[in-house]
Formats: sequence, C-alpha cells, structure tokens
Amino acid sequence: MVFAPGEKPGNEPEEVKLQNASKQIVQNAILQAVQQVSQESQRREERISDNRDHIQLAVGELTKKNEKK
Repeated sequence: MVFAPGEKPGNEPEEVKLQNASKQIVQNAILQAVQQVSQESQRREERISDNRDHIQLAVGELTKKNEKK
C-alpha cells in the first residue's frame, strides 16, 4: 500500500474520511426527515381528534335543543 505525503499507516485515506462524513450527513438528514414526518403525523392526528371532539359536542348541543322543542 502506498501512502500520500503526510499520511501514516493506520490513518484512513482522505477519500474514506470524506465518504464516511458523507454517509453520516445523509444518515442525519434521513433521521431528521423521519422525525419531522412523525411529528407532523402526530399533530395531524391530534387535530383530527380535536375536530371529532368539537363535532360530538356540537351534535350533542343540537340534540339537546331539538329534545327541548
């Protein structure tokens, strides 16, 4: 194996370091995207649940008004 000037045996060549850094950047970006999608899905589910609660309350109020008549 031939080493470039300044490289020592046992040190990773610069290309390998760059590849590893690139892989880490991609992994971090994917993780961040997955977390963002998960958070957005959770918020959407919470909004849907809140809307259902509001609809049920409104239906209950309308039912009570009609029963009084």
